[in-house]
Amino acid sequence: MSQVLEAKLVSMLETVYPSLDCDFIAGQLLTAMGLHPDQAPPPAHQNRWTESDVVLITYADTIQQADEKPLATLHQFLNRCLSDIISAVHILPFFPYSSDDGFSVMDYLAVNESHGNWEDVEAIARDFKLMADLVINHMSARSRWFENFKKRIDPGKDYFFEGNPRDDLSAVVRPRTSPLLTPVQTDDGERYLWCTFSEDQVDLNFANPQVLIEFAAIIRYYLERGVIIFRLDAVAFLWKEPGTPSIHLQQTHELIKILRLLIEHHSSDAVVITETNVPNRENLTYFGNANEAHVIYNFSLPPLLINTLVTGDCKHLKTWLMSMPPAQMGTTYLNFIASHDGIGMRPTDGLLSEEEKQRLVNTMDSFGGKVSFRRTPDGRDQPYEINIALYDALKGTAENGADHWQLQRFICAHTVMLALEGIPAFYIHSLLATENDTARMEHTGRLRSINRGQWQLADLEKDLENPLSHHSKVYQELKRLIAIRCKQPAFHPNATQFTLHLGLKLFGFWRQSMRRDQSIFCIHNISDEVQQVALSDINLIGTDRWHDLIAGTAIEDLSGAITLKPYQSVWLSNRE
Repeated sequence: MSQVLEAKLVSMLETVYPSLDCDFIAGQLLTAMGLHPDQAPPPAHQNRWTESDVVLITYADTIQQADEKPLATLHQFLNRCLSDIISAVHILPFFPYSSDDGFSVMDYLAVNESHGNWEDVEAIARDFKLMADLVINHMSARSRWFENFKKRIDPGKDYFFEGNPRDDLSAVVRPRTSPLLTPVQTDDGERYLWCTFSEDQVDLNFANPQVLIEFAAIIRYYLERGVIIFRLDAVAFLWKEPGTPSIHLQQTHELIKILRLLIEHHSSDAVVITETNVPNRENLTYFGNANEAHVIYNFSLPPLLINTLVTGDCKHLKTWLMSMPPAQMGTTYLNFIASHDGIGMRPTDGLLSEEEKQRLVNTMDSFGGKVSFRRTPDGRDQPYEINIALYDALKGTAENGADHWQLQRFICAHTVMLALEGIPAFYIHSLLATENDTARMEHTGRLRSINRGQWQLADLEKDLENPLSHHSKVYQELKRLIAIRCKQPAFHPNATQFTLHLGLKLFGFWRQSMRRDQSIFCIHNISDEVQQVALSDINLIGTDRWHDLIAGTAIEDLSGAITLKPYQSVWLSNRE
């Protein structure tokens, strides 16, 4: 068994760096991570989550109060209001940054002084599983590494990916409409830097193995400060080659395998999550053979679920769900409906027609949303994401506009998410039913700011304590539903799931616990009209006693029917 880890690492590195000394690189990586060449691996295919796991997504400074660093205020709010329902918290980039609300990192090893310090981060990590971003594709143009790049000295000299305007870059997949190459003056002349997202976010050069070694050291630093879940930001773009799409390249997948190998050998309970906002089939490849991401974002869920609820038709959502492969043991999906970014439209490719996409865009526009675009290889601009607060995204229907079912529609969306195969994740503004922050968007000039508002703690607590406030109604009901979910073995992220066929107005699926001792039939009226479902259509086992977990009522007549009000949901379980 001697040096098994090192041998495996060398084999992976040879795929990425076939002409380099991979034994030397492997040794450097193991040193950076503090690992022995014969470090024992964690058990294979081990689930690192249960039905009680729920993730909160938030910025460090979303909740504030005077004379206190936001990380301390966030910790206070988490312990006071969410400790009974949230097991993990994803704090979006809390490092010094120059743009994009944290995703243009200036120093990976520092905490933004305006947010707090590492002690504040470690304190949260002691009470919750801590998820942090590894912003691995790019770095700030104001970072020390980039200043060194311009001076042509290390560390940094060859850390950023250079392009040539004469190269054929027509096939490169773009998530933005900005130029791919940015000219930069250096001490030895003008160079062109590859900037996938913006000229302030300069792409790193993983063809230089020293960059990979630097990130191994960064990862170890995070692990030692309590980070246990790593979100690999924009990782699909990691490896670039002119003349190719420069997305999902084999070297990218191998680098993810290498990072996972290092992370889980350091901490056997650590989790790697890939953030790949791409069409569904492409997204699924990041599981690898259960040797890449432990968890992938379920990116097609938000646009499909929102489309379902504003059209009153679950055809596409049901077709997608039936096509989704069950995750292997040791892997699962991260289910979410809203995040700090917008509603991604690329994950609808192949799932919605162009007309249906445009109808969704038009509906969100009528509810105050904005649209950002990407440039396709043939030079066309297409909708990339819709920027809108989820509460406002569900304020009405595509046919009739805003109506009085907003709150019920919003709760229905989350009831669906809570029951699906995978781990549920709540963006804090969804948990609090925050509305569009158009003032913040106009102030920053960035469309994404519409869903990145900030709360004063006193104002938030006042709203949450007011039973007439829609913030309080949503918060209390979602807490209640989460508490129910967390007690059901059939809602384990890897429990069995089958789609039910109940027409286009009722979206349903069946979950069964891994021990097969609990079944839950999850049925949701996704329309603004009353619907009925015959219990005979869902084949409840007659010898079991069935209950609706949400209403807390027993089902007495299995030959009868249940009536669902607009946007009502039931979780029919054979266990109370």
